[in-house]
Amino acid sequence: MAQELTGWRHIYSGKVRDLYEPVTGEDDRVLVVASDRISAYDFVLSSEIPDKGRVLTQLSLWWFEQLAGIPNHVLSTDVPAEVDGRAMICQRLDMYPVECIARGYLTGSGLLEYNESRTVCELPLPEGLVDGSRLDEPLFTPSAKAEVGEHDENITYDAVVMMLGDDLAAKLRSLTLDIYSRAESIALDRGIILADTKVEFGMSRSGEVTLGDEVLTPDSSRFWDAALYSPGKSQPSFDKQFVRDWLTSDDAGWDRVSEPPALPAEVIAKTRARYIEAYERLTGRTFV
Repeated sequence: MAQELTGWRHIYSGKVRDLYEPVTGEDDRVLVVASDRISAYDFVLSSEIPDKGRVLTQLSLWWFEQLAGIPNHVLSTDVPAEVDGRAMICQRLDMYPVECIARGYLTGSGLLEYNESRTVCELPLPEGLVDGSRLDEPLFTPSAKAEVGEHDENITYDAVVMMLGDDLAAKLRSLTLDIYSRAESIALDRGIILADTKVEFGMSRSGEVTLGDEVLTPDSSRFWDAALYSPGKSQPSFDKQFVRDWLTSDDAGWDRVSEPPALPAEVIAKTRARYIEAYERLTGRTFV
């Protein structure tokens, strides 16, 4: 449940973030608070990961700095003390109904489609690729946003054109691939492979296409340890790996339909450690 914050009115809660608007009625600012909630397989779990909200916020802020030249929604980090370190004051955007995904490696849902049709989002790929294969060129593979609890649906680029028009679709694709390419290079310099990432854009009040939400965090991206990279199998990752692995194990006894069980303390601790390791290796900073 979202907490009460002086001067701000709660307006929406997503899987991980809570949004607030000023009680003064201003409509151009929104307070984005990252909680410690964690989701998996489109369920928000009853267990939380301590410090996860702070890691996501601080890592996003660092990436926004690295992506100079790409407009983003952050206005200030002068937030209420109760949410210091895990919140940002942002400009309100009219968000586009598209998840903008860039894939540089074949894995996840892309691998499933490839194994059936040698395509990803209907884009043809060569024979002989395996789980973890690096693609010749990064792919823009969008999906349509779903309501909380529902699955996002992979769509084609042509579908994005139908939804948003030629010019805007092309701009979103170009920005997404630019962000991926820049971030992949930065991460690789730090011994981390950026396999894929999801970003979101909206239109600002001035009519500018603007990067919103979070960016390049373990919640929105697949980060792999470059030293352990080995195509042909699932790669160890800096994200919800421990959570997903446990939920699908015999120990959990979960049917993937009912509400997921609470996470064991060991899984919570290992997941927290991986999020913090990703932050520290990428930024070169110590998480405190």
